[in-house]
Amino acid sequence: MLKFCFHLFIGIFDFYFEDMATYESLIKITGAVGDLVFYNLNGKNVVRKKSGFNKAAFKKNPSYEKVRQNSSEFGHCSKIGKVIRNTLDLYIKEAGDPLLYQKFAKVMTMIKDLDIISERGKRTVENGLKTEEGTKLLREFQLGTLPTISDCIRIEDQILYKKDDCVADKTIILTIKLDSENYSTEYTEEIISWDQQQKPFKKLFSENDLLLYFIVLKNDHDEITHMGFV
Repeated sequence: MLKFCFHLFIGIFDFYFEDMATYESLIKITGAVGDLVFYNLNGKNVVRKKSGFNKAAFKKNPSYEKVRQNSSEFGHCSKIGKVIRNTLDLYIKEAGDPLLYQKFAKVMTMIKDLDIISERGKRTVENGLKTEEGTKLLREFQLGTLPTISDCIRIEDQILYKKDDCVADKTIILTIKLDSENYSTEYTEEIISWDQQQKPFKKLFSENDLLLYFIVLKNDHDEITHMGFV
């Protein structure tokens, strides 16, 4: 009886796309009929074909291998990006960029792609950051409209070097220890006073750790003028 009613009214359905369509009918259907699913979306009656996705097949079928690899690496980059952003949240929220998380996830993916040590599906941001191009991508990443640090300050042998034309009333350096296996960070924060153009800073982590350096420059009104990785 249900199939008879369905075929009776299918003639007044108006399909616009192969997999999904809105429809107008005297009878409003919710749920599945055959291989079609009916529901309401934003006030419109929508019908679509049932998904052919099979979770078990996704996990085991060889034809999904590349999809599984991409999914694994995407999840890794998203998690790494999130823990780094959370560590810097106090500062990067000043960037005022609502799409910052998407842009940062993108640069994490670009850095991960530089990992030539690991097999596909297991490439990591950590290995990408061990390359010169990987650290360059991080240094050049701009947070909102604020200028990056790379043209103002550099680090060499645990010493900060500031260019003569770089004005900073207050400089904050965060040394971040990144644990990519457990998706966590440890960090130290230090305020630098510039009585000369070069200044050593504290070393509290091992040289074997993956360390990121993030610097914030503020003016005499305590406003951020520059920030970024160095």
